[in-house]
Amino acid sequence: MFYAVLMARVILGGMFLVFGLNHFLKFIPMPDKTLPDAATEFGKILFTTGYLDVVKVLEVVGGLLVLSGRFVPLGLVLLTPVAVNILLFEVYLVGEGGPGVALVTLCVLLIWAYRSHFAALFTMKPKIG
Repeated sequence: MFYAVLMARVILGGMFLVFGLNHFLKFIPMPDKTLPDAATEFGKILFTTGYLDVVKVLEVVGGLLVLSGRFVPLGLVLLTPVAVNILLFEVYLVGEGGPGVALVTLCVLLIWAYRSHFAALFTMKPKIG
């Protein structure tokens, strides 16, 4: 199980780190793929408002945390919503699966591996103080 978790961390953290940095440094050429109109409009809105810059910073920080092995649960808290949004974008706006399925699967695997760190979130009546 140790090696499966390590590989999941490296793949998930590496993907988010590389593609997050690519947004700022442009070292991987992006293919000119035609997307449906709704997906194109949504992408334009994310890009022109600067919202995508914030998401990419979260990807880089979360990817570094997951890759480093320190604060992995915090990295998962940052990356899992992004992975779910990537999956939802692919399913509802693009109409096909892609890396979103793999990203969400890796997040779920890692959340399961670190489940003891998330157990307090599922307390029905938490005590104050």
